[in-house]
Order: sequence, then structure tokens, then C-alpha cells
Amino acid sequence: MDASDEIDDRLLAIVSREGLIDRAKLASDATLDSLGIASADVIVILMAVEEEFGAYIPVDGSLSDARTVGEFVAALRPHLEKTIT
Repeated sequence: MDASDEIDDRLLAIVSREGLIDRAKLASDATLDSLGIASADVIVILMAVEEEFGAYIPVDGSLSDARTVGEFVAALRPHLEKTIT
């Protein structure tokens, strides 16, 4: 497993745990809305990501524009890649 796959796996585990969503439902094309992930849930998920990775995640354009699980993970990944070495 490369670093990117490890990050994605850990992110999906956090989304599943903090969002109270079955991991099997976290397909990359699943929309956050269809999974019941509201903006307050995103904040809780981001706080858990920051804590687990020890990284600050700015809520920038790509993150605030994310509509699917895949877009959400892709927006987070660049902020976390430097924490995996």
C-alpha cells in the first residue's frame, strides 16, 4: 500500500466513524448529501482528521466545493501527504 492509499484508507475510516456511516457506502461517487453528511458533520470529521494526522486543514475552495466522497478525500489528501513519511 502506498502513502496515498494509506491516507485514503485512514480518511474513509474517519468519515465512517465520525459520520456514523457504514464503510461499504463510502463509494467515491457517493454524494455527501446522500450519505446524510451535513456541514456540521464535515466540521466534526475535519477535526478528527486534524487530530489523527496532526495537520491543519484549511477550508479552502476545493474542500468547500466537494460534493462527493471522492472529491472530499481528494481535497484533503494534499494537506496530509506531508504527514506520511
